[in-house]
Amino acid sequence: MAALDQKSPNVLLQSLCCRITGKSEAEVAHQFQYAVRVVGSNYAPTIERDEFLVSEKIKKELLKQRREGDAALFSELHRKLQTQGVLKHRWSVLYLLLSLCEDPRKPSRVGSYGALFAQALPRDAHSTPFYCTRPGSLPLSYTERSGPGGAQISTSMGTSGISSLGVYSLNGPTPTPQPLLAGHPPQTAGQQLGSRLAWALPNTSALAPTSRAPLGPPPLSTWAPRPRHDGDLTAEVGEAALVRDILYVFQGIDGKFIKMSNADNCYKIDSKVVLCKSLRDTSSRLADLGWLHNKIRKYTDSRSLDRAFGLVGQSFCASLHQELKEYYRLLAVLHSQLQVEDDQGVNLGVESSLTLRRLLVWTYDPKVRLKTLAALVDFCQGRKGGELASAVHAYGKTGDPQMRALVQHILSLVSHPILNFLYRWIYDGELEDTYHEFFVASDPTVKTDRLWHDKYSLRKSMIPTFITMDQARKVLLIGKSINFLHQVCHDRTSPGKITPASKSTDSPKDAAELLSDLEGAFQGKIDAAYFETSKYLLNVLNQNYLLLEHLQAMRRYLLLGQGDFIRHLMDLLKPELARPATTLYQHNLTGILETAVRATNAQYDNAEILKRLDVRLLEVSPGDTGWDVFSLDYHVEGPIATVFTRECMSHYLRVFNFLWRAKRMEYILTDIWKGQMCNAKLLKSMPELSGVLHQCHILANEMVHFIHQMQYYITFEVLECCWDELWNKVEKAQDLDHIIAAHEEFLDSVISRCLLDTNSRSLLNQLRAIFDQIIEFQSAQDSLYRSALEELTLRLQYEERKKQRDSEGEWGVTAEQEAEENRRIQEFQETIPKMRSQLRILTHFYQGIVQQFLVLIMTSPDESLRFLSFRLDFNEHYRARDPRLRASLGATRGRRPSNI
Repeated sequence: MAALDQKSPNVLLQSLCCRITGKSEAEVAHQFQYAVRVVGSNYAPTIERDEFLVSEKIKKELLKQRREGDAALFSELHRKLQTQGVLKHRWSVLYLLLSLCEDPRKPSRVGSYGALFAQALPRDAHSTPFYCTRPGSLPLSYTERSGPGGAQISTSMGTSGISSLGVYSLNGPTPTPQPLLAGHPPQTAGQQLGSRLAWALPNTSALAPTSRAPLGPPPLSTWAPRPRHDGDLTAEVGEAALVRDILYVFQGIDGKFIKMSNADNCYKIDSKVVLCKSLRDTSSRLADLGWLHNKIRKYTDSRSLDRAFGLVGQSFCASLHQELKEYYRLLAVLHSQLQVEDDQGVNLGVESSLTLRRLLVWTYDPKVRLKTLAALVDFCQGRKGGELASAVHAYGKTGDPQMRALVQHILSLVSHPILNFLYRWIYDGELEDTYHEFFVASDPTVKTDRLWHDKYSLRKSMIPTFITMDQARKVLLIGKSINFLHQVCHDRTSPGKITPASKSTDSPKDAAELLSDLEGAFQGKIDAAYFETSKYLLNVLNQNYLLLEHLQAMRRYLLLGQGDFIRHLMDLLKPELARPATTLYQHNLTGILETAVRATNAQYDNAEILKRLDVRLLEVSPGDTGWDVFSLDYHVEGPIATVFTRECMSHYLRVFNFLWRAKRMEYILTDIWKGQMCNAKLLKSMPELSGVLHQCHILANEMVHFIHQMQYYITFEVLECCWDELWNKVEKAQDLDHIIAAHEEFLDSVISRCLLDTNSRSLLNQLRAIFDQIIEFQSAQDSLYRSALEELTLRLQYEERKKQRDSEGEWGVTAEQEAEENRRIQEFQETIPKMRSQLRILTHFYQGIVQQFLVLIMTSPDESLRFLSFRLDFNEHYRARDPRLRASLGATRGRRPSNI
């Protein structure tokens, strides 16, 4: 029976009290009664009953003390205990063991005050203060004794309020050291331990010596404000009343003594309140928390109902609400502790009651977080969508890890809608941006033929700073390619088959993980979608719509690359185009075009290309011939019209007209040379024409040399070089934009180097004047040969008649016929000086224009044009005639060695 008594709960509990305090059974009567009350009560800790967490903390504590063997033994014993049903409350036992392993003589191992506000309070409630009325709030180990007399020195063992968490957890705030608490002298360790066990017990004289003061403080209802210690006995507002006021101010509610001052835009203590300076200053510092709360709450209230603020803005408000919710949890715990003090009807004393100083410590991290949120609210004023996300991202560039973590958390919530927009755009081509928050903009008024160029664009102000411009351009191209395939190419392939959709950001957590790896996973997703979509689009354009074949057709027909076709077409058109432009009919010219196609290698081209080739007549001006208004045309529609736009086709038309005119000059000079070669032998019998014909040969050779050099420059140095660059870029193009840009660059280069841009207008005018002189020379030579051949025919007829009469036995000619013949010859010879004079004038004008042209190209910034000037004046014939040309040529040639 005695053995059973030794194992009874009361005996064991009394032994535990003696063991903890180091006193006898008679000395721990107060502590034993308190322990009985606690054990028999229904008090429960406010933390989660997680047996695994407590066991892990015990093992960590053993490992920290370098007791690896004990940790392993504890783990094995705990495993065996779990397999047996002996204990129903294993968590409570383990929690007691964890509490016992804490040594109150050591400083609290609080990690950071951030747990008050930053951690998830519902799951980890030891980050908030709570009223503790269980043995866990006691320092459960022997005190440190020092000094020869056995005097016990108190250490920082305060465990009430939020500081009581030092016994239960490793992440509560550091308790306020006892010596720093105003108005309380240092206590001995025995007094501290006794008071902590007995402060809540009834103050009965039977259990406590009459010579000792009551261990518990007087009831709260009888606790009057303390007088000031400087000798002034004037009553002042108590700290408890200020604490209650401060808790209201924390919520943005005016208290009894602390109210909002609209003039100063801050909370102020009523000037009539008698209060010491330290309490007034502390209260003012704490009241800042209420002002910060009001600032954030005002922003969220004003924006939460604003639908125009958009999804990103609402996410920002939701993140602010989430942070305020954590803040309200802290306030709820503080109010709960204050309510418990009121319900108990006793003052919990300095070690356990809410004080301004404790509030200052407990609200330090919440205040930092609210300051960050308030500054963020100011920084984000007037922003929405991607611009708002950029502002949040920019504010996270700080060296403070806690602030950076807070901003990163808010950014994950804010960027979630943007990333959802992005993934729907790059995987489905859908853009549902009601409030214009996404950085891709759509213009619904744009027609299908301009979809690629004008319908979609980037809102640069809405591009978040964590997305680079290159990434934004790729995102735009991906969705634009999908819509182009569906709407223009009429390709019904689902986007999922083009680009397999990866996991999207289903939650802000996914967005946070993605934002933490912007250069890895995020960049990989965009690149994969970009390459797959662009590759598929280019394959569709090349295989289904023959994009590259159409590009080559432009080179062969509009840029005169198909030589046999162009030459034969010019031969067939010569009779028609020599007529006035008003007498031409397009269907006649179209028939001639088809004839030229069937007679040359052009007939082997794709039928899809040949049916697009057509004839076009330009606007007719008075005096124009067919040569001036004729042009080839190439019809484009559908997807290829995206590359060959109207602007591009107008450039092709300008280049064709220039090349056609230059080719005509070559054709004219060929006819001139043919005429000279054919008539040279015929006109040998007319020696009086030798000088004129020689002059024609010289001028024709000058013109042939000029045109040949110009044709060489245009064909090889301009067209072939530019075409080679274009084709290389097209073969390396990764998306349609690259092809369009390369094609436009090709046309711009051809336009510029063929002297068709605005900067080369004077050169083009000189070149056209030279072409006009060639046409005029052709007319002059044709007139000369016509007159000479008529005269030659008449002379031959005269000689023929003369021979015939001689054969008939008559006089060859009569005196009158001979006189008539001599008179006609004399008249013809008189026209020769006029012909020579006309040729001399023509030569003078031609050489003057060429000289001016050489002067202009010598000052051109294009190096190829400057080299052309050397070829045009290879024998320095023009340089000797014009001093300006000598200076230009000499200066340029003098600079060439230095450039090399």
